[in-house]
Amino acid sequence: MQTPVTEFLALEGVEYRLLPHSQPAKTIEEAARERGVDPQHMVKSILLRDMSGFHVLACVPGPAQVDPTKVREVFGCRRMTCASATDVEKVTGLVIGTVAPIGLKQPLPIIFDHSITQHLHVNISSGDRMAGVELATEDLLLLCDPMLADICRTA
Repeated sequence: MQTPVTEFLALEGVEYRLLPHSQPAKTIEEAARERGVDPQHMVKSILLRDMSGFHVLACVPGPAQVDPTKVREVFGCRRMTCASATDVEKVTGLVIGTVAPIGLKQPLPIIFDHSITQHLHVNISSGDRMAGVELATEDLLLLCDPMLADICRTA
């Protein structure tokens, strides 16, 4: 299966494992079940937008939620919200549910919650609803060179 993400990984010579789904996943839990992995090892990529149209890709562990206020503070923006489905597709080249921090249509500022770095391997979307990709966390960090901060919403 070729997707923008797998093509990018192949071009960069990065080892990865394609994890096909038997059906499209609508949630992180469904995707983790389809791939046979721990949801904590999944990286959820959320496109945020401020009032001026500035976009940031915020990545957190699967079960966690991004706290837009924390992201806003890191970047010094005023108000920050999740981008619309149309905006996500226009900016990333991918549809909601398939966005990964690599293989994007255009370069974006990327911020990871620091807890992602605790795992040796992580799972990201392949850019297609029918598969995920597992790769070394170190490789993902080298490829997308994200800022690291505490950006998860606390209960």
